[in-house]
Amino acid sequence: MSSPALCDPQVEVDIRGPRFSAAITVVVLAVSLLTVDTAVATTLLIIQTVVFGLGAFIGLKAQPYGIFFRAVVQPRLAPATQFEAIAPPRFAALVGFMFTAVALVGVFTGVDAVTYVAVAFALAAAFLNAAFGFCLGCELFLLGKRVFSRPARV
Repeated sequence: MSSPALCDPQVEVDIRGPRFSAAITVVVLAVSLLTVDTAVATTLLIIQTVVFGLGAFIGLKAQPYGIFFRAVVQPRLAPATQFEAIAPPRFAALVGFMFTAVALVGVFTGVDAVTYVAVAFALAAAFLNAAFGFCLGCELFLLGKRVFSRPARV
């Protein structure tokens, strides 16, 4: 069962928050990718999986990077002028959660190729958001919404 915030199109988020979170995620995943097969990578992947999970399953307000952004960074910035619905970034967090969970399966089964590929995909998506403001998970959410909300043709 999804939470009301995920379904409510009126709930919006300052677009700078998810982009800030993506920048931190880029650093975490880049270090993970460079240190695969070490305790550092495993620890960072567990942390990032929890971060994605909190954002996807509890809400963006529970996501640690978002909490830091709202408490420390946002008060030092000009008031937000652009907002987006909360559902697409939550879906993006779910996609990130799935990729990092798969990466952890690779870590714990010793299949490094799975870890490399899963982390690389998550890193690429986070980089697109952090560097260019292009949220791949958000775009997938919107595409899915368009595809699955079309009436069936007879």
